[in-house]
Formats: sequence, structure tokens, C-alpha cells
Amino acid sequence: MQNKKSQILFPILVSLMAIILLLVFVTIDNNPDSSNEKDYTSAYGSDTVRAKVLLITEEGITNLGIVEQAYQVFDVEILEGKFKGEITSVDYGLRQITSSSVKIHPQEIILVTVGQRPDTGEVRAFFTDFVRSKTILYLFIVFVFFSVLISGWKGIRSLIAILFSLGVIVFFILPQILSGRDPVFVSIIGAFVFLSISQYLVYGWNLKTHSAVVGILVSLIITGSISAFFINFTRLTGFGDENAMFLVQLTSQNINMRGLLLAGMIIGALGVLDDLVISQASAVFELHSTNQELGFKTLYQRAMNIGKDHVAATVNTLVLAYAGASLPMLLLFSISNQDPAMLINISYIAEEIVRTLVGSIGLIASIPITTSLAAIVATRHHNYPWLNKYFGPDNQGHTH
Repeated sequence: MQNKKSQILFPILVSLMAIILLLVFVTIDNNPDSSNEKDYTSAYGSDTVRAKVLLITEEGITNLGIVEQAYQVFDVEILEGKFKGEITSVDYGLRQITSSSVKIHPQEIILVTVGQRPDTGEVRAFFTDFVRSKTILYLFIVFVFFSVLISGWKGIRSLIAILFSLGVIVFFILPQILSGRDPVFVSIIGAFVFLSISQYLVYGWNLKTHSAVVGILVSLIITGSISAFFINFTRLTGFGDENAMFLVQLTSQNINMRGLLLAGMIIGALGVLDDLVISQASAVFELHSTNQELGFKTLYQRAMNIGKDHVAATVNTLVLAYAGASLPMLLLFSISNQDPAMLINISYIAEEIVRTLVGSIGLIASIPITTSLAAIVATRHHNYPWLNKYFGPDNQGHTH
């Protein structure tokens, strides 16, 4: 049975990936500016390089206004770039507010911004940030270990699906937006492609997964439509986030910032949407496999009882996640004793509120949509035996 499923699943995945590549080439070929060379710039230029801390030369306490904090001065050796091998002095905490609990240690690798004084030619370096690539890699290894330990082969497939999803975002969605394509169209197409392939890769080729994929597509369209309406209705511009300002300054491309905001709302809801639709489809098919006498109405009602509890917890999680990410901003407004009725009119606060509410509406809508689709398939696929031949069993090997 597993071999048959693999033989069926593999060509389907290959076909879907071929469709993605076709979409990429078609959209690029249809772009009138695709033949012109793009001049993109980045936030980190060649003057931001890695450096090795050689020696701490000075430590103490300094006052920056009303803030008293520790500072360090140390010598570093530039490890890359045109100033490679140069040794210069860098300070940490003398000019900018830093965390007193995070110290610089000898032999540590850090990021510095290097420049040369035009009058004397002296090489100067300024602390930029810590190098975290190794520690993040260690964390990723721990994440992979626990994923495989708990989920086994399905955990491995989930990791592959995650990498594929990130690949679609990095190599399809972002380049298409930068080339001037409509962010909403690109995001919906890209999101549906990587979510559907991820579903099939993790959960297999069966009627349960088909129900979830169709539910995802319908929910994405609904979420996108609702987002577009309320972005216009609340007169959001897309410039609430300071990163949007930097994006406009760093690229010569004409990017639709309102569309980019909308695309961000859609992609931001995908992770939770993925969880909701597959959980709901699984609930429907498990209930049906327990009692195959259940009709559509009864099966729908019982599955919706599960879905109501799930969506209530999920929306609460979503709101708390956004609130947690905005905690420094909320604390700042609390200290400054601002009027909440006035604050909700500010762009970046309004964007987060709209993002949370629109995402929650899309997630709530996905529950009855997916439940009804799964209930129809579960209760009626027996009348069409050919469905199992071409579309797989009802749920991971459950056949009748």
C-alpha cells in the first residue's frame, strides 16, 4: 500500500513543481521590464563585515542622558572586505543604548561597519550587531531533532514542506513583487501552491487532503477579498511600518505598498490556516470512519462542535501573538499616557489591528467551509467508486 501511495504521490508532486516553474517563466516573460537589468540595493552593503575581537582595552560606566549603562572599548581585526587584516578600535555602549546584560568577549566574532576617513585615511569601525548564525543553526538542529523524534517520518516530510514553502516565498513571491507584479495575485497563487504541495507531502494523496486543499483555496480567496475591502475601507496606505519607508528608498522599483500590506496579511494567516483546515478535515473523516451511518447534517454538526473550540483557541492565540510582538510599543504608549481612542488612528497601530481582525475573520470562515467540503466528500464518495482509484482513499489508507 505504501509503495502504491508513493508511486502515485511522486508524479503528482513533480507535476505541481513543474507548474510552479511554468508560472515563474510565464510571469517573467509577460513582464515588459524583464529584459532590463534591475539595479537592486541592499540594507547591508560591502562596508558591513565580520570582525574578530582581539582585546578589551577599556570598560566602565557611562551616562547617556538619563540612562546609566556599562560600556566597552576593544580592538578588532577585520576578517573580510577591502579592509581585511586591518586592526582598529571599536566601542560598544558609549554612543548607543545597549543591554547591560550582553557583553563583548575576546575572540568573539561580531559585525562592524567599516569606513575610512577622507582626510587622514584612517580606518574606523563601528559596532553593528552580533554574529548569530552558529547559535541559530544549533537551535535549528534542536528543532529538527524534536520534530523527527516526535513525528518520525511525517516530521521529516514536514521539514521538507517548510523548506519548500520558504523557497516559494523567496524565489517566487518576492522576485515577482519586486518586478512589479500585483502582490495580492502573486501571494495568493504562491501561497496556494506551497500550501497544497505541503499538504500532499505531509498527509498524502487522499480525499481528506483534497478537502483541505480546496478549503485552503476558498479561504485564501475570502481572506484576500476581506483584506482588500478593509484596507480600502480604513484608508491604510501601507507605509505604517518603517520598513516600508526603507524599501521605497532602497529600490527604484514601483512597488504597490497597499498591495504589499495585503499580501503580508494573507501570508501571515497561512500558518494558522494550514493547521485549522487539515485539523477540521481530519476530524470529519475520523468521525465518519467511527460511524459511517452519519449523514451530512449530523457529521457537519459534530465536526463543527470541534471546530468551534479550535477556532476560539486559535483566534485567541493569534491576538496574543500580535500583542506579544507589539509589547514594547504598547508599553511605550502606556508610559506616555496616550489616549487609546487616538492611538488606533495611527497607521502602524491601525495596520496591526486590521491585520489581526482580518486574519481572524478568514480563519473563522475556513472552519465551516472546510467542514462542509469534507463532510460532503466523506458521506458521498462511496457512491462514486472511481474516486478512490484516482483520488486515493478517504483518509490515510482507510478504504471501504
